[in-house]
Amino acid sequence: MNKLDMESKDIVKDNLEYIKEKFPEAVTEENGELKLNSDSLIQSLSSVIIDNKKEKYELTWPGKKQAIVEGNTRTTKTLRPLKDKSVDFDKTENIYIEGDNLEALKILQESYLNKIKCIYIDPPYNTGNDFIYNDNFNKSSKDELVESGQIDELGNRLVTNNSSNGRFHSDWMSMIYPRLKLSRNLLSNDGAIFISIDDNELENLKKICDEIFGESNFISTLVWQKNFAPKNDNKYISISTEYILVYSKNKEKFNRGLLPREEKHNKGYSNPDNDPRGLWTSGSMLATTFSQSGVFEIISPNGKVNLPPAGRCWRFSKDTIKNLVEDNRIWWGSDGNGVPRVKRFLNEMPDGIVPQNLMLYTEVGSNQDGNLELKELFDAQIFDYPKNTKLIDRVLTIANVKDNDIVLDYFSGSATTAHAVMKRNSRYKCRYILVQLPEKYVDKSNKYNFDTICDLGEERIRRAGHKIKEETNEDIDYGFRVYKVDDSNMKDEFYMTPDKISQEQIRLFEDNIKEDRTPDDLITQVLLNLGLKLDLPIEEKNICGNKVFDVDDGELLACFDNNVSIDIIEEIAKINPRQVVFRDSSFATDQDKVNFEERLKRLSAGTKFNVL
Repeated sequence: MNKLDMESKDIVKDNLEYIKEKFPEAVTEENGELKLNSDSLIQSLSSVIIDNKKEKYELTWPGKKQAIVEGNTRTTKTLRPLKDKSVDFDKTENIYIEGDNLEALKILQESYLNKIKCIYIDPPYNTGNDFIYNDNFNKSSKDELVESGQIDELGNRLVTNNSSNGRFHSDWMSMIYPRLKLSRNLLSNDGAIFISIDDNELENLKKICDEIFGESNFISTLVWQKNFAPKNDNKYISISTEYILVYSKNKEKFNRGLLPREEKHNKGYSNPDNDPRGLWTSGSMLATTFSQSGVFEIISPNGKVNLPPAGRCWRFSKDTIKNLVEDNRIWWGSDGNGVPRVKRFLNEMPDGIVPQNLMLYTEVGSNQDGNLELKELFDAQIFDYPKNTKLIDRVLTIANVKDNDIVLDYFSGSATTAHAVMKRNSRYKCRYILVQLPEKYVDKSNKYNFDTICDLGEERIRRAGHKIKEETNEDIDYGFRVYKVDDSNMKDEFYMTPDKISQEQIRLFEDNIKEDRTPDDLITQVLLNLGLKLDLPIEEKNICGNKVFDVDDGELLACFDNNVSIDIIEEIAKINPRQVVFRDSSFATDQDKVNFEERLKRLSAGTKFNVL
């Protein structure tokens, strides 16, 4: 029998188990818990004696250790479904999460480990005026923080990080570090993360990413020309660009996408010699690096001797050039007397164009385009400078996002990423997960009464979906399931060790589930605890008079009714699910619980029995 712990994935324990397997001498056990001997591990990884007192190159800042702990600490929080805010909840595969993204990332660790193809985030840029998350507030000071406006009643944590703050950069780095650490776990082996940033934290962000993802997995710094006209209000130099840092999970497995070929890419092709293979262009036969073996004579058809310029060499070997000549793939000029060049035929070119790191506003849109897209949907300027969908689509193209891939954006703002994914789904069938803190929304247009930015983002998805369907009539997934980050469905006593529970608490602990929680709440937390994705189809069935959730056609059957008859086991066994879940109060006694499990073993031996 498996007792569900109803907590997020224990990343530290998993890492220690891995280290113990590889380096058993570096892991000890104290009071039943694994502990790392860091000196032993470091020495195990070196063929010379290590002196830890020596200076070394490393990235550090005040608060870094605490930031690492923040990322490693498990959470008991969960997601609760908000069906009234969702669209096609029972059918859609898209997810929108309202809440603190650090908690959300922890909650998603088990279900989406190695499953996200592309992460795009547009975090606070740390300009000195914007808000950042603060993850270290003392719980006892919550009332004071609410009164001062630093957090709301739900504990959402936002503060202004003024440049006068003595830990201006450190606070921002401590905010972003644990989120990126958790992001890496979620990326698939061929996945990549794209992070928008400006000059304020570009260098620090690059160093953090080098540490978390590895310098060898750095792909590029994309430069986005965000403005189509220079501004004259800058004191020094007018800034017209932002950056997008790109890191892969595993560079060897990252397969970047190609941009679609356009007519302008074919302008240089012609066929002056009427080659039956069609249009072609020519390229240099000189190598970019020198090798003496590449220096030799090439004789043209009219007898001219061709040698590479001094200090240069041919890029092809003698045998290769002989084959190219025989196959009429060398162009000698219209008079046969020119420098030899290799033919490249249009019909042999790749289907797309390799992306460049410079992205012009004429290709991927500008800041103003993001404003216009929202204004077109809402007939008002309701959000300051959102990213535009053409820019996000370029990101998704470079990430090679295609059918069944998942895109994650956990600083989702006005939900541009969801809008871009829906547009893209006329070509592919991909999905999105968005996370946004329910910050208070201030409508400068005085036209909409959204309470939070989440309300705005969700309404944008509805309107964008309606507009795309009207324009294209495409049969795609326009829906989304809304969840909110909330406290666990389990009472506090559930997480206590027996020695910490008083007799009075035991009396109150007749049921370990909070009174205000619904079966929909419970099935969501169970899915996350068992590592099942949130987008799986869920069917409600009536079995022996009990409400049973059938997840993904028998992947999981869950019943949260009280005092369930043992007869239900026979009907469940006929379905032969991989796992079943009951709540503790489903059984009148502990002996009944044992009887349920034993009967299930006899009737459906491959089914795992879980209790919460």
